[in-house]
Amino acid sequence: MSLKPLAIGVVGATGVVGQEFLTLLQERDFPVRELRPFASERSQGKEVELQGRHWPLRTLQPGGFEGLDLVFFSSGDDISREWAPQAVAAGAYAVDNSAAFRMNPEIRLVVPEVNGDQLNSLSGPCIIANPNCSTIQLVMVLKPLARDFGLESVQVASYQAVSGAGLAGQQELLEQTQQRMSGQDKLTAGSTFSHPIAFNCLPHIGSFNAEGFSSEEMKIMRESKKILGLPDLSVSAFTVRVPALNGHSEALWLSLKKLAQRPEILHSLEQMPGLQVMDNLEENLFPTALMASGTDPVYVGRIHQDLDSPQRWLMWVVADNLRKGAALNGLQIAERIFT
Repeated sequence: MSLKPLAIGVVGATGVVGQEFLTLLQERDFPVRELRPFASERSQGKEVELQGRHWPLRTLQPGGFEGLDLVFFSSGDDISREWAPQAVAAGAYAVDNSAAFRMNPEIRLVVPEVNGDQLNSLSGPCIIANPNCSTIQLVMVLKPLARDFGLESVQVASYQAVSGAGLAGQQELLEQTQQRMSGQDKLTAGSTFSHPIAFNCLPHIGSFNAEGFSSEEMKIMRESKKILGLPDLSVSAFTVRVPALNGHSEALWLSLKKLAQRPEILHSLEQMPGLQVMDNLEENLFPTALMASGTDPVYVGRIHQDLDSPQRWLMWVVADNLRKGAALNGLQIAERIFT
């Protein structure tokens, strides 16, 4: 990677995604000339450390983006809607992790390994949307199969860790687990999830619409089509919150347009950058959320053909939702822009 040193802003620097972004800047030795970490007023007077230097936390203020090359947003839709355009007006690229701009037809929604060529035509600073965490790992598997065999339909059930709800979600799971281990039989819902999450599974991520879909399910269905450039693809999603601290898992049912043999499917997936095949059932080798947490790839395993429909394939996909599902994907977008 050949990058000039950049002046970078991180909005939401004290949240789980913001913290992961800072970790990745350190791990990838990203050339940082200046860092401006932004957080709420509660963080005033505090600092973050990066690459041996201490940088004071700031609050968002008019003019606060002047002189920055890149601003990474991870503080929610409302903040992104208000401040991302201001970052662009100040001359910075805005990589936004919220849902505010993802389905705007004028905004690029990018997973670099899948549709990173869209970044080649940028004419200057703009907003680039970072997809939903579950969408990212899904399209990493769909892309090579769509290219090599064509896709008729996709059904996906996700099993999403509490880190997707931020620090509060992780804390709620840990506290409820401790309560149960201390002998408390009946747990009550906290402020983050609608029911107790410890030792439980909740088919509830986001808000519900009139048709019975959650907002998380709608994100996966809509965003996948946009990223793949397949507006007519049939995509159906069902999302579940599970008591894993980190790492999202998905069960997929994919109907292909062409009949394929298992070695052909494996070869297609193995050629996809950023995707790692783990599939040896004799040795119980398949990806898990615990294994994926803290790592960069998207993992796929349990790859097998449907008994009743030979063009339908089932598989299991896992990734760290804070890394490839959020901060890493955003950082890869930045590397693609500035390299």
